[in-house]
Amino acid sequence: MTIPPPVRIQSAVVRAAYALPERLRRAIAGPPVVRDGQTLALDAQLILKLQRMSKAALVMPGGVGPSRTAMEHARHLVGGATIEPVAVRSIGIPQEQGELAATLYTPGGLAAGSGLLVYLHGGGWVVGSRASHDHVARFLAQRARVRVLSVEYRLAPEQVFPAAVDDALAAFDYAYAKAADLGADPERIAIGGDSAGGNLAAVTAQSAVRRGGPAPVFQLLLYPAVDASVRRPSRELFGDGFFLTDADMDWFLDQYAPEPADRTDPRLSPLLAADLGDLAGLPPAYVGTAGFDPLRDEGEAYAEALRAAGVAVRLSRQPDLIHGYANYIGVGHRFREATAEAAEALRKALGAG
Repeated sequence: MTIPPPVRIQSAVVRAAYALPERLRRAIAGPPVVRDGQTLALDAQLILKLQRMSKAALVMPGGVGPSRTAMEHARHLVGGATIEPVAVRSIGIPQEQGELAATLYTPGGLAAGSGLLVYLHGGGWVVGSRASHDHVARFLAQRARVRVLSVEYRLAPEQVFPAAVDDALAAFDYAYAKAADLGADPERIAIGGDSAGGNLAAVTAQSAVRRGGPAPVFQLLLYPAVDASVRRPSRELFGDGFFLTDADMDWFLDQYAPEPADRTDPRLSPLLAADLGDLAGLPPAYVGTAGFDPLRDEGEAYAEALRAAGVAVRLSRQPDLIHGYANYIGVGHRFREATAEAAEALRKALGAG
């Protein structure tokens, strides 16, 4: 992908800002932000200030097209240098609706028979791609010493709910059936994702366990969207000024699950499966949340529901960070530190290769 000159310039500005001494970074970012007993990390506050200055947003004027373009460009601003050595191979996943594209990431020196993470990118089910999350997949692969299969599931509004759900389950089934071809151990396959991808990962785990047969052995859920039926307090507390907004979530859901979709369907709101007693027997989970995230409360409610159902779960709130922190691993240190914790949980769950 050719990087447009304006994006190159913005990238240079971001790198220069983060290279400044702390007192100058603080002067640019402004006084500390404290909300709900939490203090926003300077790394997060600075990127928010730079985003406001450049008029960056998740949902751009003009809707779907410009928003997708902005997401694709964003990794060149905050993703950092390409992580190597990681081998990359294109994969086609057959299913009834047509072949799904995917990318297999294998960190250098990893032996065959490793663990594998089926990864589903974030972006509100509308934006984002394997390319926009290339740096995230590489980071998880290298830090956790596992293979990562990053999936290009179908996006809304062209394909609405439950198309992405069907794709996610098809991707897991493919990974299990073709584990040997992928260099992986079929008994060490995890499902994971961030934001909307975390939603799809949670739904995939539930669907696989309910039907019987092969199921993931671990869930890696980063700031997942898990309940489209209600607004919790964090939607109000952090619904404006922290990049992902309350209005953004409404827009994404309207694209992905327009009327007459039932927003209490557990395939859209996996937290509500707790009301049906459908969480027992799910694989262990790592649930990462961010303190300054509109989705914080629902993610933490899901972790608690899993725990109440007898599922082994580690809930880790990053109290000083914002939604999407895994995407910012190329700037500052706090984003990388938080994402490294998730990668370590995955490494321990699947065993180092």
